[in-house]
Amino acid sequence: MVAQRLGRAAALIGAACLLTTAPVGSGPATAGERPPVTASATVVPVQTTGPADKRFNLVLLGDGYTAAQLPEFRADVDKHLNVLWSIEPFASYRSYVNVWAVEVPSPESGVDCDPGLDAPRRDTPLGMGFWGGCDAGGVQRLLTVDSGAANTLADLVPGTTGANRQIVALANSDTYGGAGGTYATASGGNALSSLITPHEIGHSLGGLQDEYDYYRRGEPGGAYEGAEPSSAHHTVLTEGQMRDRRAKWWRWLGEKSESGGVIGRHEGGLYGTEGVWRPSRHSIMKTLGYAFDQVGREVMVRAISSKVNLVQAHTPNAAPVGADRTVWVETLHPTGGELDVVWRLDGRPLRSVAGARTLDLRRLEVAPGRHTLTATITDPTPFVRDPAVRASPALTRTVAWTVDTAVTTRPAPVAAGFTGHTATDVPVGARSVVYADTTHPDDRTLAVQWRLDGRRVGAGGNDRDLDLAALRLRPGTHTLTARIAGTDRELRWTVDATAASAAYELSRPLRTVHRPGRPVEYVYDGPFTMRLTARDDHPGYVVSQFRVDGDGWYTYYGWPTDADAPFRFTPGGTEIDGLVYGKLGTPRVVPWDDATPEYGTHTVEYRTIDSAGNTGPAKRFLVTLVPPAAR
Repeated sequence: MVAQRLGRAAALIGAACLLTTAPVGSGPATAGERPPVTASATVVPVQTTGPADKRFNLVLLGDGYTAAQLPEFRADVDKHLNVLWSIEPFASYRSYVNVWAVEVPSPESGVDCDPGLDAPRRDTPLGMGFWGGCDAGGVQRLLTVDSGAANTLADLVPGTTGANRQIVALANSDTYGGAGGTYATASGGNALSSLITPHEIGHSLGGLQDEYDYYRRGEPGGAYEGAEPSSAHHTVLTEGQMRDRRAKWWRWLGEKSESGGVIGRHEGGLYGTEGVWRPSRHSIMKTLGYAFDQVGREVMVRAISSKVNLVQAHTPNAAPVGADRTVWVETLHPTGGELDVVWRLDGRPLRSVAGARTLDLRRLEVAPGRHTLTATITDPTPFVRDPAVRASPALTRTVAWTVDTAVTTRPAPVAAGFTGHTATDVPVGARSVVYADTTHPDDRTLAVQWRLDGRRVGAGGNDRDLDLAALRLRPGTHTLTARIAGTDRELRWTVDATAASAAYELSRPLRTVHRPGRPVEYVYDGPFTMRLTARDDHPGYVVSQFRVDGDGWYTYYGWPTDADAPFRFTPGGTEIDGLVYGKLGTPRVVPWDDATPEYGTHTVEYRTIDSAGNTGPAKRFLVTLVPPAAR
């Protein structure tokens, strides 16, 4: 029997997952029953930023999508990715990542034991299943995948290995589920599915732990009684002890959290309600919808950067080079900012060439003899404060050469041309760093000239990168070009500088209040709904976000049981499968959180993030919640 995709209203939802090391499902049928899983597989490059062996590769696999349902898989991939790119540090390091989709038509639709143990098993390529692979003693939301089949399909992507890739398996289901460990899994079509993916990657790639204060839904987790956790974002130390010992997240204490509230010491985590503390009131490792806080973000920056090498290529250094030539390095190009390059000759910084990727030794008048030349490449990201992380190979690399003035260089002919660049077939956002690398003649430096709408724009000592954010572009569509000076070699990009438009729709209020100089105000004495919509003039899923009273930005997903339903606010929140959603005012995540209604006026802000990375301006309205008797 061919199963149809489960209706969204029937989905069982929650915002918790379990950390697993190697989830294994029931597995596909044996090779004797049908052709091998690779026979009908197609590798689709979704985003290519460089050679696979020099990038971190995200490999997305779909399971339980029939041939007719593959367009649904592609739509799920688009949504999951654009939500991922809206979250830091993935937004700033998107250019470090290649994305591949491996499409395999499934004989049957759906996955095993979805949503219950009494549901039929499905004949699917990856054998994905809920309940930890249909384990009667398992947890319904634990979604597993056959590890052998997953690796076999991922191996179809040339240049990827277990060391430079992350597998994410999406199940054709609207039931909430996922897992993190060696592999990340998520259901493809649940309202919260696209938020499961970055959470599970936090487990699988970053080694981050759950910040839940429960293990089973609806049951407080009790007291943590262990020693100081190895987890970077859990502790038993006080704030004073963290500062005194320079331990855990002491460098971030007191700062406004990227996920809302203030970074400090918030009780609960590692499935315990007390006796252990986490950095923020909520983050994506506790509540789906929020961002990584600064502590988790720093961990993820190191994790992503550790999968690549900041130095992609350089002048060969196995033998001494002459002082009559140019020396060069090619670096990575983060979307969120340029890397720093510092040249030193015999330990002395060469300030006149700060930031340059090519050094002309002939201009230095090098003294006769042998010298040591170095280029140190660092990532100056403000996302990292730990000096050990900043000095690690993930964020700092040094290349050294011996310069011998007795060596004579015989330049080989090298034609001017581009060797790598930001993709030109999709629009770039108004705050992106765009790059263009060139060939490297020994006897001259190739200059890259940038023009925006025909007007010359410069980039200091580094002409390989152009930070569009520094140009403060006006809304609209612009044309960016990069030309190698003195040649006709040119690249062209469309710059999308217009954010997607956002709109809201509320249920009928008791009354609407308009006051000069203030946002419109809506008065309610009970539950109300809010629907956010977005429209963009370029293709790609648009992420909508909102926040209440200046708390962390929260990704809008509809309603947990129905992605097409509006978000519902209530005075005390709505409990669904042991979790609580939509309390107006201070969020309430679990039933034992404070349910006291917060009457009065609240500010609701909303915005969009489009597929090019443009974040729209925040707009706002007011909601006043009054007790029912106070109409």
